[in-house]
Amino acid sequence: MAKPEGMTKSENPHNYLEEAFWDGGATSVVREEPREKRVYDLEERTARFGEAIIDFAKTVPQSAVTSRIISQLVGAGTSVGANYLEADDAVSKKEFLKNIGTCRKEARETKHFLRMIVRAVPELKAEARKLWTEARELNLIFSKIWRTSEK
Repeated sequence: MAKPEGMTKSENPHNYLEEAFWDGGATSVVREEPREKRVYDLEERTARFGEAIIDFAKTVPQSAVTSRIISQLVGAGTSVGANYLEADDAVSKKEFLKNIGTCRKEARETKHFLRMIVRAVPELKAEARKLWTEARELNLIFSKIWRTSEK
């Protein structure tokens, strides 16, 4: 699939295959309104995201298939916030860009592992979708920061 100039695969708003997985082929919603007031402080938002990933992981039934996926999910989901803190404390633009890039990658990885958990445990799809949407938004935020800081 061709992508607009300067946009990564995960930033492409027309990633139909990925969205079709979550929507069961239905028309996707661009933005779901959260139950709680959205947090715009990225430090707090990424910390809450990591906590939500940990809480979700506790609900996944342990099996030979899910154990490794859960470990990877928790690692990626909690790394988003840790790498954001590193970026926020960076002493150079190069260090900042490296850490923001890592935030971006970890958020995207989190999306992947959430999808794998849903494949293994389909009844968790509704809760995983909420986390997937937040991971997607964080990925897009960090992608935008990375692109505009790179210039």
